[in-house]
Amino acid sequence: MRFSEIDEAGWAELQPFLDTCLLPISGLTGGETPAEATELAAKTGDWLAPLEQAFTGRTVTVPAFHYYSGDVDDKQRLNRLCGQLKKLGYRYVIVVCGRPNGFADVSADLIIQPVREDELPDEQRLRKEIADLWRRGSSESLKEL
Repeated sequence: MRFSEIDEAGWAELQPFLDTCLLPISGLTGGETPAEATELAAKTGDWLAPLEQAFTGRTVTVPAFHYYSGDVDDKQRLNRLCGQLKKLGYRYVIVVCGRPNGFADVSADLIIQPVREDELPDEQRLRKEIADLWRRGSSESLKEL
């Protein structure tokens, strides 16, 4: 589900079920031509689409964080954003990027990205990674009880 599909009344009803947000990151630096920017955004969409399709009803895709170079300032902004999303009520924040990027020390619960520039998404592996995240979170919740 995308953020634009949820109105204020719907959010109150759906929030208990939508515990995971998908945060697309295009990885633009500002030095791209329009064609290059389009390609980077499309690559992110290629990695995002299988997740949106597989997990409709549990995930919300929030607006994209387009400009991210991996420098200290960008990491700080991204970490603040992840924290704000958690405060909104999302239990899990999953960053999705269509290119390899520097996400070390980012406070997202999971980073979905290619290892190589030319790598295509493996839908089965991606679904498993998210299911494993939820399973770990579920067992941690049980330990707290």
